[in-house]
Amino acid sequence: MRRIDRHVVIWLTYKGLIRISIGLLVIALTGILLTQSMPSKKAWSYWTLPLSGKTIAIDAGHGGADGGAVSKQGIIEKDLNLAIALYLRDYLQQAGAVVVMTREGDYDLATGDSRAYSKRKTEDLKKRVSLIKNSNPAAVISIHMNSIPSAKWTGAQTFFHPDNHPDNRILATFIQDEIKRNLENTTRVAATVKDVYVLKAIENIPTALVEVGFLSNPGESQRLADTEYQRSVAASIYEGILRYTAGEKLSGSVLQDEVTDK
Repeated sequence: MRRIDRHVVIWLTYKGLIRISIGLLVIALTGILLTQSMPSKKAWSYWTLPLSGKTIAIDAGHGGADGGAVSKQGIIEKDLNLAIALYLRDYLQQAGAVVVMTREGDYDLATGDSRAYSKRKTEDLKKRVSLIKNSNPAAVISIHMNSIPSAKWTGAQTFFHPDNHPDNRILATFIQDEIKRNLENTTRVAATVKDVYVLKAIENIPTALVEVGFLSNPGESQRLADTEYQRSVAASIYEGILRYTAGEKLSGSVLQDEVTDK
């Protein structure tokens, strides 16, 4: 730099000019970024946690004195129901959901005064329904195992009450579709049922009952006791719930499968 007739002359090297240009560019970009509105915590949660703000209720069937069905190998339904329910709970919580469980251990919800089995069973079911209704969930999933006299039947099937809520069919169909796609051991579609107490009593909340498999089939009962298979079942139910809560409509291959099955 030198002074000439009261004027200041500054010489810039090529590198100096580049540095100044970069500095000005950084300042300009910083200003632009600061003027843009940052995403809110709610928006960030929406994109990273698909079930953020939603409550899902999981009913692990049976428990306590009520063991449910028992396989010839001694595998008890209540234990399998709970194992799958807990895996499903974990998946849902990781996606941001608040999960309400009717049980998280080997017990029922009846009081100690209810000693007669039938009375205790009735009280347990009523308290499960009350717990679910009071939590006001976006969806309810009840998990059970199937068992019939014949050993030839296998595969999972999802059931729903046809009258209580218009979304029952949608929720059950997506869950069954994911079970078929992921487990590849059934061609069944979601079906209606009216005489299951939990489905009948929960009137205004989308509800599905998943009969995960047949304990009456020796091969399937062994599969149902495998932890990796249990995780796969839970993941399939979870994916079905995601499709439902995302607002996906019944269309295409899902509806075609229903028509074909009929």
